[in-house]
Amino acid sequence: MPSPQIQLSDDDLHALLTLIAAGGSSASRRQLLELHPSPAAALAAGTGQWQAAGLTPKQIDALRAPDEEALTRALDWLHAPRHHLVGWHDPDYPGLLRRAPNPPLALFVAGEPALLWHPAVAVVGSRSPTPAGRDNAADFARALARSGLAVVSGLAAGVDTAAHRAALDAGGVTLAVLGTGPDIAYPRNNADLHARIAAEGALISEHLPGTQAKPEHFPSRNRILAGLSLGTLVIEAAERSGALITARLASECGRDVFAVPGSIHNPLARGCHRLIREGAGLVESAGEVAAALAPLAAELADDLRRRLGIPISASHAAVMEGDHDGDDPAHGVNDRPDFADPDYQSLWDALGHDPTGMDQLVERTGLTTAELSSMLLVMELEGRVAAQHGRYFRNR
Repeated sequence: MPSPQIQLSDDDLHALLTLIAAGGSSASRRQLLELHPSPAAALAAGTGQWQAAGLTPKQIDALRAPDEEALTRALDWLHAPRHHLVGWHDPDYPGLLRRAPNPPLALFVAGEPALLWHPAVAVVGSRSPTPAGRDNAADFARALARSGLAVVSGLAAGVDTAAHRAALDAGGVTLAVLGTGPDIAYPRNNADLHARIAAEGALISEHLPGTQAKPEHFPSRNRILAGLSLGTLVIEAAERSGALITARLASECGRDVFAVPGSIHNPLARGCHRLIREGAGLVESAGEVAAALAPLAAELADDLRRRLGIPISASHAAVMEGDHDGDDPAHGVNDRPDFADPDYQSLWDALGHDPTGMDQLVERTGLTTAELSSMLLVMELEGRVAAQHGRYFRNR
C-alpha cells in the first residue's frame, strides 16, 4: 500500500461496518465521516447530526439497530490474512476513485490494497463474446499488463474472464470489482479465478462479506470499475450492454473511453461502433491505449507522491544530475543513478536486471515490506522498475 494501512480500533472498525451496513446513498454517510474525526465519533454523533448529514429515516433505523450477525461475519472475514477494509476517511483510499462521481463509502479488498493505486485500464465487454472478441480481450489485456498497466474488470463471464486470465498469465496486475461480497465467487464457475486474483492481485467490493449477487449491484459495481481506471476499453458490446454503462460512467469521471471496431455484420460490434460515433477512441492496439493514458498516469503518480509526502518537483526517486560514474558504455546511460533519498538508492542498488523477490529486497536493504511496497510503486509509476509475478527488476 502507499503506506501502512490505518489500523482501526475495534470501536472504529465496528462503527465503519455499521455505517456500511446502513446502505442507501453513500453521499450522506461520506459527509458524516468528513464531519467527525473517526467512524466511532460519527456513529456516536446521534440522530440530530445524522439527519443534518442527510441520512434517511431508513438509514438512521439501521444505525440504531444494526444487523449484528452481518457485522460479525464481516469482522471474521477481515481477521483473515490479506483481507482489508479501506474507508472514505482513510488516506489510502484510492485517489482516482475519490475524484469520481458517487464514490463508495468503503472498499473490502482481498489481496494487495496497494494495487488500488496502480495505473489501470478497465477492460469490459460481452458476457458471450465471439471467439474473435474473446481473443481480442486476451490480446489487449496481455499487452496492457506487459506495458505495466493493471487490467481492471468485473469477473463476469466472457470478456472479463478472458482479460483477467490473460493479465495474470502475462505476469501482470489485475483487479476484479465485484457485484457481490468479497467472499462470493460469481459466476460460480469463476471460483478458481476468484481465488487466483485474491492471491496474485486484488478483489474489490463495496458490499459486506456474505452479500449475494443482485441485479442492481452490477450497474453500481461498474461505477467503481470506471472510477478506479485511467480509461475504459470496450472489446465487444451489444447496443444495450453493461459495458456501455461502464463506458458512460468513465466519461462522467472525465476518463478516456476506447472501443475496438468490428464487423458491421457482428451485433456485438454495434455498441463499440456507437461509442466511436459518440467520440470514443478507435483503437487497434494496446499501445494506442497506453500512449493516450500517459498524461493521466503522470497525474496519478503525483497523487501518490503527495500521499507519501514526496515533493512533486523533486521526488525521492529523482536522479541527481552530474554523476555518471556508473555509465554503461554499451548503452550510454547511467546504470547506477544517484537518488535524492538514500533509501531509494539502497533499493535501486538491491535491484538487478533479473526479477528479485520481496524477501530478498527486505534482506538486502533492511527496509520493511511496507516501506519497499510504497517505494517500488513510486518507481514503477516513474518507469524505473518493472514487476513480474510479484518480483521486481530494473526497467531498461
